[in-house]
Amino acid sequence: MQLSSEEEDYNLSLSKFESMLKTNKVLFFDSEEFEDIVLHYLDMGKLSLAKKALKLALEQHPKSTGLKFVQVEMLIYDDKLDQAEKLLNELYAIEPTNEEIFIQKASIYSKRDNHDMAVEMLKTALEYTDDLADVYNLLGMEYLFMDNLELAKENFIRCLEEDIEDQGALYNIVYCFEFLDQHEDAVIFLNSYIDKNPYSEIAWHQLGRILYGLKRYEEALRAFDYATLIDEEFVGAYMEKAKSLERLKRYDEAIEGYKKTLELDDATSYALLRIGKCYERKGDSATALKYYNRTVHEDPQLDKAWIAITDLYLNAKNYRKALYFVNKALEIDNENFRYWKRYATINRALNFFEEAEMGYRKAVEYGDDELDTWIYWVDVLQFLGEFENCVEALLQAKEFYPEAPEILYRLAGLYLSFDEEEVGLELLEGALERDAEMITLFTDYYPTACTNKRVRKLIAKYTKTDL
Repeated sequence: MQLSSEEEDYNLSLSKFESMLKTNKVLFFDSEEFEDIVLHYLDMGKLSLAKKALKLALEQHPKSTGLKFVQVEMLIYDDKLDQAEKLLNELYAIEPTNEEIFIQKASIYSKRDNHDMAVEMLKTALEYTDDLADVYNLLGMEYLFMDNLELAKENFIRCLEEDIEDQGALYNIVYCFEFLDQHEDAVIFLNSYIDKNPYSEIAWHQLGRILYGLKRYEEALRAFDYATLIDEEFVGAYMEKAKSLERLKRYDEAIEGYKKTLELDDATSYALLRIGKCYERKGDSATALKYYNRTVHEDPQLDKAWIAITDLYLNAKNYRKALYFVNKALEIDNENFRYWKRYATINRALNFFEEAEMGYRKAVEYGDDELDTWIYWVDVLQFLGEFENCVEALLQAKEFYPEAPEILYRLAGLYLSFDEEEVGLELLEGALERDAEMITLFTDYYPTACTNKRVRKLIAKYTKTDL
């Protein structure tokens, strides 16, 4: 691609400056060249080179206000805010209507977490600037810092109205819509933007993302299609397109979509994992396993891939292999309750009840409050003879599921087993009131309690049967 004369001059200035540093010869640059050089190094994070360039610049052009503004920016970058403020006040005495004074003062206030004053400075800058888009963008960022997403969105929209090509503002607008849960409004906004700028692959991609989140997968697919037509190497759009196809159960097309991302970019573990999932859903477990193995080879720290392999073996009832792979996942993330639940399920299937008990206990400890987890845990505890722990676990479960007969029947049986008859009978009656047909839970688990006359009478009352 041929460079413009301006770009050529810019590159030549940089090359000339770096050559000067190597030879220790002092060459002359005009003040604007120096400004570009300093800002280039500042943007690159090369602070020492930026400082060297600024020092030489001020020696050659000590009265240049442009360079003094660059010096202010450098001081702010370096957190020397008091010095920057002092220099800005001097510049204000010379150029009181220069918008850069208010923009840099806003930057200082922002760094001091005084975002209200930063906003005031930027509003003043709007009165003097020709670059409205830049100031609106800065205002949007200040409102983001203040967690005022509505005003942030409003200013990013104004920025985009001034500069329709500002993709950063577009991303920020979508972020605000999403944060505010205004997804339908985001769709309306993006469609309106696309009407004005139909060849924006970013807008099509963002529209697809929002539609995907709304589970409007056909529409999302169309948006991602447009994004890839505009930019044939848009990896993210191909990835999202494949995800939409997967949601629509068009697995062969989804696989091709994920493979396209592998052609455009280095093999990504996520794409390999999704290809494996598609093959698994097609019923081709052998090919799925091949891709899962490629996934963990590509990224051994991707716990989701180890879990995918675990589930493959678990569904095939190959519990020993499943146990090996779930342990791999737990080595990476040992606070994931879903992994602990799988660990418990596998160990229970292998009759390793102590390990199963630990798995269910860990699952609950890390946030699993599903009813079946509590029930499986209690049943394993009961099998191990840990009856007091059973009661404790059931009482915890009852806080989440106070009406669940599965819990009430078990609690009733345990209390009756502990000779706490009144509590047991009260719980039993509560369970019978809620679901008398589940009485077999009680009679199968606690046959001794069923010899109690009061228990038999209570059961007969609700089931119309005599034990």
